[in-house]
Amino acid sequence: MSNPIELVIFDCDGVLVDSERIAVRVQTALGAELGWALTEDEVVDRFIGRSHASIREQVADRLGAETAAIWSERFERLHREAVDSALAPVDGLPDALAGIALPTCVASSGSHDKMRHTLGRTGLYEHFAGRIFSATEVDRGKPAPDLFLHAARRMGVDPAACAVVEDSRPGVLAARAAGMRAFGYAGGLTPAERLEGPGTTVFHDMRKLPVLLAEH
Repeated sequence: MSNPIELVIFDCDGVLVDSERIAVRVQTALGAELGWALTEDEVVDRFIGRSHASIREQVADRLGAETAAIWSERFERLHREAVDSALAPVDGLPDALAGIALPTCVASSGSHDKMRHTLGRTGLYEHFAGRIFSATEVDRGKPAPDLFLHAARRMGVDPAACAVVEDSRPGVLAARAAGMRAFGYAGGLTPAERLEGPGTTVFHDMRKLPVLLAEH
């Protein structure tokens, strides 16, 4: 019998804030400009759920370190501008948070500065303040389990009693590797079949998350 859930760990981009669509649009445009033509599906497959450092490494392998630095700087600026004008919480997210009585935290591939910005723009930062963890705090980003294990340790909860809410394949793989239950949100950009696997519940409506957690 599995342990009762004691902590819900949320990814940020695509789970709390609807920022992945913005990121994919910006990455696709940068690729076209800088010499790596990528479809939106390819951007989702290669970049979504990955850390900033991992994306920069992929670009450097393809186009060289100098172009990777330019790509990275332009992405940060263009993404911030788009977030300021168009960012909103994921559909149904406020209702889901209101229905979850368990302790929660955030563990994201994004930096703390990025999360302060995106969560702040959507009014979510105060809800999670003091319980926000970044891949910049660990050696390996997703799909390695390091970030989720770090979050569980900081929150004082056994990994086996944690549930992770993710919208990317690297994210659900990281949750499984950490020995945590994964809830794969397929209402965003990643197809449901990319999230499916052992120990993973795939769902499409964020409003259903409280009931799904209670059932586990």
